[in-house]
Amino acid sequence: MKQHRAGFVCILGRPNAGKSTLLNALLGRKVAIVASRPQTTRAAIQGVVTTPDAQMVLVDTPGIHKSTTLLNKRMMDSVRASAVADVTVLLVDALAPLSEEDAQAVDLVRKSSAPAIVVFNKVDGLHDKGKLLTLIARYRALHDFVAYMPISALKREGLEALVKEILKHLPEGPALYPEDYLTDQPERFLAAELLREKILRATHQEVPHAVAVMIDQWEDTPKLVRIAATIYVERAGQKAILIGAGGALLKRIGTQARVDIEELTGKKVFLQTFVKVRPNWREDPEFLAAIDWRNVVGE
Repeated sequence: MKQHRAGFVCILGRPNAGKSTLLNALLGRKVAIVASRPQTTRAAIQGVVTTPDAQMVLVDTPGIHKSTTLLNKRMMDSVRASAVADVTVLLVDALAPLSEEDAQAVDLVRKSSAPAIVVFNKVDGLHDKGKLLTLIARYRALHDFVAYMPISALKREGLEALVKEILKHLPEGPALYPEDYLTDQPERFLAAELLREKILRATHQEVPHAVAVMIDQWEDTPKLVRIAATIYVERAGQKAILIGAGGALLKRIGTQARVDIEELTGKKVFLQTFVKVRPNWREDPEFLAAIDWRNVVGE
């Protein structure tokens, strides 16, 4: 009789390696926002994949980077805490040169006793497949990984083989969560993240890093969810950019977010958005605690 396996799988890597895209692809549902901006993911996010024979608790972590603000330091604390897992997946951008962030990720892997798989993402963009052999040799010299696997998270290529490899190294045991459990994120937090995702995709320069979203009101009725959200920035100039001429950009962002939140909740959504300036919020412990989803109540 086949033994049931279950455990935690930590996904580590540099910013923009594709960790959130991989998490969403493995789940078949969107629980982590995706944008072409470093540090899009600010907190560890769990996604649970349940099959008849196994349960993988995937943990998507913030990209490994230098900690220049209190927010950044807390993000890196989240990475280090999440690195304690049954299996570690080190996700590498196959199209990017080896960086200091990649070296930091390998250091974290070394400090863990868990079996580690190095996964080379975005290989669909590699025209010279010989570069993949070079990458494998480079990472083999850095650590004794249990497997070296090429994938494209965006195109969902190589994922079946990756899951099989992960399951081989998970401990035997019962499921850790109910069969229909998908993520540890409250709906309110997911809605705030979907709104932040649209902002990241619509703005440039310093605005994405200076944005935080807080849900002020969440009224859930049988057919409609009423949401009031405040978008915080650090300077008046950022507020002007975000609102746009005649409020056009903010309206477009709100419309895009509403569509995704309706898909999330399965109901019509009435979304109100406000923009406020809060100088240096990234260095404010009280504010960082307020926007932390772990402190959200009344989902």
